[in-house]
Amino acid sequence: MTPNVVARATALLRAVGAAEPSGASTTELARAADLARPTAHRLLTSLADEGFLDRDSATGAWTLGPEMYLLGSAAASRYDITRHARRTVHALAAASGESAFLSTRRGDETVCLVREDGSFPLRSHVLYEGIRLPLGVASAGLAILAHLPDREIDDYLSRTDLRPDWGTAHAPDAVRERIAATRQTGYAVNPALLVEGSWGIGAAVFDRTGAPAWALSLTGVETRFRSDRHLELGTLLLEHAHALTRILQPR
Repeated sequence: MTPNVVARATALLRAVGAAEPSGASTTELARAADLARPTAHRLLTSLADEGFLDRDSATGAWTLGPEMYLLGSAAASRYDITRHARRTVHALAAASGESAFLSTRRGDETVCLVREDGSFPLRSHVLYEGIRLPLGVASAGLAILAHLPDREIDDYLSRTDLRPDWGTAHAPDAVRERIAATRQTGYAVNPALLVEGSWGIGAAVFDRTGAPAWALSLTGVETRFRSDRHLELGTLLLEHAHALTRILQPR
């Protein structure tokens, strides 16, 4: 199987995963993976033949198959930190009153794994479990990006243009300014750059090699994230991120 075919197949698998649990049609998945429909159908059928996908005979919707579950279960012992982090996310939501999240790095993106809503009735619904966002966009991705080595940041920003999808506030120079601010305080602030009125603050969580592999974050409405509360929320995040990092470090 050529690298190009592998890239296309994995793009389809990610698109199917994003459509769980209801699934998606061939046309929808082809559009999401930027493939011609005949190509998408051929790859989807091959993946189904190997057990990686299922297809509903009545609706034609594709969903993840049993082989994906088996592979995921096998990898969970190394990659699934949600059993450790869920208590931390719950504590963050309870202490702040805001919506709390755990996100993981997957290449040039972050994927939200866990969400817990706080007690404050007005909430931001920008993030949800399963959403993928480029590094440097949401506060979680900015926190991770800011803690990468400079050469990796330079490489990422040289080949990634966030402006077409996320606006001029995500031009390379603007992202670098937020990286510098994050490095100064230790936590990242997203001042309503994704959705007007929805703010976020994030802090990185580090793996056993010291790399920023995950992030904890809080989101909420602008009135709850005024500048005089940044230090309070940022400190809270850093404390919980440090505690979770220690749990994940070798004893």
